[in-house]
Amino acid sequence: MIAPQERARQGRAARKNASRSSHGAWIPSADRADPVTVLERQGADRVQELLPVRYARMAASPFSFLRGAVAVMAGDLAAQWNTGLTVQLCGDANLLNFGLFASPEGTLVFDLDDFDETCPGPFEWDVKRLAASIAVASRGSGHPQSAAHAACRAAVAAYRTSMRRLAGLGELAVWYERTDTKGLLPLIDATRHRDRRKSALNGGRARTTLPALGKLTSEADGVRRIVHDPPLLVPAGPPDIAAVRKIFGDYRSTVSEERRILLDRYHFVDAARKVVGVGGVGTRCFIVLLAGRDADDPLFLQIKEAVRSVYEEHLPAGPYVHPGHRVVAGQRLLQAAGDIFLGWMTGPRGRAFYWRRLRDVRGPADVEAMSATELRSYARLCGTALARAHARSGDRMAIAAYLGGSDTFDRAVADFALRYAAQNAQDHAALVEAIASGLVNAAGPDGAAPQGV
Repeated sequence: MIAPQERARQGRAARKNASRSSHGAWIPSADRADPVTVLERQGADRVQELLPVRYARMAASPFSFLRGAVAVMAGDLAAQWNTGLTVQLCGDANLLNFGLFASPEGTLVFDLDDFDETCPGPFEWDVKRLAASIAVASRGSGHPQSAAHAACRAAVAAYRTSMRRLAGLGELAVWYERTDTKGLLPLIDATRHRDRRKSALNGGRARTTLPALGKLTSEADGVRRIVHDPPLLVPAGPPDIAAVRKIFGDYRSTVSEERRILLDRYHFVDAARKVVGVGGVGTRCFIVLLAGRDADDPLFLQIKEAVRSVYEEHLPAGPYVHPGHRVVAGQRLLQAAGDIFLGWMTGPRGRAFYWRRLRDVRGPADVEAMSATELRSYARLCGTALARAHARSGDRMAIAAYLGGSDTFDRAVADFALRYAAQNAQDHAALVEAIASGLVNAAGPDGAAPQGV
């Protein structure tokens, strides 16, 4: 066992690899890949008829572009010096990948909730991704640059001070750490979604999936089915349903024995293909409706294709060969309140998938509707949650020592975030221009693919 003092010394020594002030720099490398080319290369193995939806969603705003352009930012981060202080990265720690939802015990938790790109990597890559998303959201809201810088500093300072506090705690205390959710209701109220969010919160405490049931299903002749909303939600045909039923057994074998018993108490009702997120559009994804005691006891599971993380081409090989296993292991490690239905398997044509519960409680998410003060408060909460996740997987004592007690790192990352937000705006403009010129095909505003797709 390495003594805490030695771990702290190693953290301070990492400043020789990358000084804290060096994180403020952003100068595109001379051989920086064209962002549109990166996106097209990433889409080569996706469902081609859904790619226009992806590009349309990304073109909607610079913030939407940032959400979908994880591969672009991964290459940019990899081109910089890094600390070498490794954690399990979320991989896409942007503002909208934090959420408020119900734990398996029914309590409300605020945590990360997207792990498609998770893998081991330098801790600062997640911090910079978070800060960049804050800067882009602030620009999109029309806040002055000083307010954007302040919000970024608040997030990074919260990360740094939380990591330093966690460095002084024991292992179990860190493992069971939770992020306080008391400060979220004022933000919900301020973004004018109080009634809808409060309803969701009450649903979360009751551990019910009825809000999702009402939204995603309809009943006819006493039979409940998933609704048809093409191209975003398309009921699965007989071949897909047969495949889902077949691979369920493989998925079941990757959950613990007591959860297999729980799964066995549900029966299959329906399945549908679902388009999810922004960056994930085009990956193969299904939702499965199961019923337990009766039709009013539903369980929604999501089956999502897992592919190689965009970070893996820039980092040493991780411990997991199966991409679905990588996602599941990363989520289990990073989340404070894990999903009891997480599992993985290999599907048709050797494609990797992971299963999880389709959550029906999320929020708050309308970051571009927040005032500068509200965004700063929300950013601080995200920084705190990210530090808790990293402290479970990395050497929190080394990271805390690297960060130190001053705000040098905070200011540097905030400087980077503003500079990268400007780069992101240019990249977004490049995509919009490519769509306008016909080089990239994008779906119409109603979600329908243009003719010829």
